[in-house]
Amino acid sequence: MKLEIQRPPAERRHAAELARLRDHDHDPRPPGWALSLRAARRFIIGDEQSGIRRKFVGDPSLVDRALVALATNRGLLLLGRPGTAKSLLSELIAAAISGDSTLTVQGGAATTEDQIKYSWNYAMLVAEGPSPRSLVPAPMLRGMREGRIVRFEELTRCPLEVQDCLLSLLSERVLAIPELTGEHGMAFAEQGFNVVATANTDDRGVNEMSTALKRRFTFETVFPIADFATELELVRAESAELLSQSGVGTPPDRDVLEVLVTTFRELREGTTADGRSMERLSAALSTAEAVSVAHAVGVRGWYLRGAPGTPADLVECLAGTAVKDSEHDLARLRRYLEQQVPRKHGACWRALHEARDRLPG
Repeated sequence: MKLEIQRPPAERRHAAELARLRDHDHDPRPPGWALSLRAARRFIIGDEQSGIRRKFVGDPSLVDRALVALATNRGLLLLGRPGTAKSLLSELIAAAISGDSTLTVQGGAATTEDQIKYSWNYAMLVAEGPSPRSLVPAPMLRGMREGRIVRFEELTRCPLEVQDCLLSLLSERVLAIPELTGEHGMAFAEQGFNVVATANTDDRGVNEMSTALKRRFTFETVFPIADFATELELVRAESAELLSQSGVGTPPDRDVLEVLVTTFRELREGTTADGRSMERLSAALSTAEAVSVAHAVGVRGWYLRGAPGTPADLVECLAGTAVKDSEHDLARLRRYLEQQVPRKHGACWRALHEARDRLPG
């Protein structure tokens, strides 16, 4: 039985496009880059004439600024609310520049310098002492040696002293290995090395970055998708791909998706489509979360009834999305279904209102 990877990295998912771009890329490339800036831009935001699909739905000028910052050997920090595709953008950038997006550090309260820079094979360390053979490179050391982009997810979730281990890497482009002597005691970054970090603006106060570290990054904010039609199309395309991977034989119902995206936008912004004020949910109802709910709705309908997902399935799946940050969000969601949904027109909205009793509690 052949096993399939659940989510291949960007360089594998889009290998044909990357190869085509490399073959036809005659523009100057920054040292160590696999693609020129213009080719990397086309890979990320798409190019219909070249048959390159758009992968990041956002401001193209943001992509331009990010690529230019990396070409000047400054680190890049992508800020934004949860679910605004910061991680996706960092993955696409790494795949375009280095052809490899897998050198990744996942930040968190338990992240240590060993997981960022290097550690040791302790059996060999005891047997023969510190040596290059007993050194186990972590993503940052590998990225410096190989001249590749390193992704640092959720940088501000790391303790301040762990964050600051990046200072010399980003300024002098050197990593000291004090346990080793001679030429092995210093690792110098090859051309192409850089760091693309992400940080959640909702959690920026968890571990605020030092001023010294901030100076070594170019900050770019990734905003939620403003246009309804663009967000709807993105949710449709991404959920259809996920449903296909899950073995679901029917595409998502467009009417249900319209209700889902509208509901998310109204609960996220605290304003209805016709301008009435309403209660917001404290949960981060992002586009990525909408894709996840659309996926769950489709799976629920297909595997429980052999049919596309319905508004009733949507109510069931919304409950798990809404109640994360506050116990009051479930009551706010219930009031939305009882008070705001009846004012909307269409069979799908009526079915959503009728299914409100499916909410728990």
